[in-house]
Amino acid sequence: MNALTIVHETIKQYVREGSFCIDATAGRGYDTAFLCELVGKCGKVIAFDVQQEAVDSTKRLLDDKGLSADVILDSHANMDKYAEGNSVDCIVFNLGYLPKGDHGIFTHFESTREAIEKGLKLLKNGGLMCVSVYYGGDSGYEEKDALLPWLKTLDDEKYQVLVTTFHNWKKDPPIPIFILKN
Repeated sequence: MNALTIVHETIKQYVREGSFCIDATAGRGYDTAFLCELVGKCGKVIAFDVQQEAVDSTKRLLDDKGLSADVILDSHANMDKYAEGNSVDCIVFNLGYLPKGDHGIFTHFESTREAIEKGLKLLKNGGLMCVSVYYGGDSGYEEKDALLPWLKTLDDEKYQVLVTTFHNWKKDPPIPIFILKN
């Protein structure tokens, strides 16, 4: 069992053929491809990344698998320019840096907070947001330390926030977070 398995198994409970999903941090494209497979040809996936390398990598993976998504070179903080309010079934974030990429380029709390706030407005009632926090090594502590207390401030009448921890893992285990819109 790992963070990816937990997140993907949870997403499967919310995303169906014809769903509309956003991969807020495309990275190498694995979540984008996973979402494309779930939504099928009738659904839609938009993926964002600020690095051209990530956009190119995601597009290559989708091409190799015969899948299609809108892969956009832009910050996740601008996702509201590409989707209408209350239209998205699921939004996925992987915070940290691009795997096998430049560790000097990584997500920051300010843009992540803005993206989460906008994403919550885009989610349908009953929609799911998954935020996996990867930290440790040379980046991510500041974002994690700002994000976790901020999530406690979300209105519990509108959202339920579940923070999952691998309590006995050594070092810096990823933190899968699930936000459900009531």
